[in-house]
Amino acid sequence: MSDLRELYQEVILDHNKRPRNCYVMDCATRSADGHNPLCGDTVKVYLQIEDGVIEEISFQGEGCAICTASTSIMTESVKGKTVEEAKELFEEFHEMLTGVAAEQGVELGKLKVFEGVREYPVRVKCATLAWHTLNAAINSGDEPVTTE
Repeated sequence: MSDLRELYQEVILDHNKRPRNCYVMDCATRSADGHNPLCGDTVKVYLQIEDGVIEEISFQGEGCAICTASTSIMTESVKGKTVEEAKELFEEFHEMLTGVAAEQGVELGKLKVFEGVREYPVRVKCATLAWHTLNAAINSGDEPVTTE
C-alpha cells in the first residue's frame, strides 16, 4: 500500500474516532436530516448562516467510518465559507467521487482523502450523505434527505 493511501486511511480513521463539530447546535438557523437506507447511516446537519456565510456548522448522527469521517471533514471544510462556496465545494467533491471531475480550480484540501472511495461505488452514498443533507439545510428543505 502506498504511503499516501495509508495517510488517507489514517485521516479517515481519525475523523471517524474523533469527529469534529459533532454536537447539537442550539442556535442553528437551519437544519436538515439525512438517511442512507443501504448502510444505515443517519445524520442531522445544523447551520448558523449569517449574511450568506456559514458561521457555524455541526452534526449529530450514526454511520459507518466513511460517512462519519466525511461529515466531520465537511464541517471543517465549509465553516466560514459562503453558501455558494460550500455548494461549489460539494459539486467538486461529488465529481471527484463519481469519477467525472475535471479540475475546476476548487481546492479540496482534506476532502481529497476520499478519492479512493470512487473505487467502491456503493460507498459513494456514504461519503456524500452529509453533503446532500448540507444542501437541504442551506435550501431550508423540510423533507429528510435520502440516498435512495
